[in-house]
Amino acid sequence: MATIQIMIADDHKIIRDGIKSMLENKHGFDIVAEATDGEEAIAQCADTGIDLIIMDVNMPGKNGIEATQHIKRKYPEIKILALTMMKEDEHIRQMIQAGASGYILKNSGSDELVEAIEKVMDDKHYFSSDATYSVMMDLVETGGKKKKSGDPTDLTDRELEVLELITHEYTNQEIAEELTISVRTVDAHRRNILQKTGARNAAGLVRFALENNLFD
Repeated sequence: MATIQIMIADDHKIIRDGIKSMLENKHGFDIVAEATDGEEAIAQCADTGIDLIIMDVNMPGKNGIEATQHIKRKYPEIKILALTMMKEDEHIRQMIQAGASGYILKNSGSDELVEAIEKVMDDKHYFSSDATYSVMMDLVETGGKKKKSGDPTDLTDRELEVLELITHEYTNQEIAEELTISVRTVDAHRRNILQKTGARNAAGLVRFALENNLFD
């Protein structure tokens, strides 16, 4: 297996150094970049051939959620593993909506970190046990009920891109040009988004995006 090129994005040097120490002796991992905020993480993606970013959720300036949204739109092949001290379900949802493939707490050990990276790079999702517990508790507290308007996590990265452009009043032709895809493909994405969200038209899609805080 090729060496995984990794960026660590965290505003605390002690965290970045700790992650590096956990991975430096592990075969198949190469820390090729570091970032102290979301803007720096975005900028580094253009030059370093990153495969995966270990992304802190809370950073000054552009935070991890905003940086993840930007990076996944521009560099969809880059995998992102969210990193945080907090266990709130809302952070998990926001990072997954933004395009992260996994979520791990900063107090996790090296074995769990390696497992998370390997699963994410294998096109799977990874959630730390504490994060999974947080989600399950949220389901228990809400009676396991889903929003009638649909679940944003059901949307693919491309569907989220199309939905965001719809909220900015792009036509199908304009969306096709912006994403370099055919109008027919845009039509297919729009139908899928309508079905998954339960919306009946573009106005319903905008309302769905606003209700779920999907975009800035």
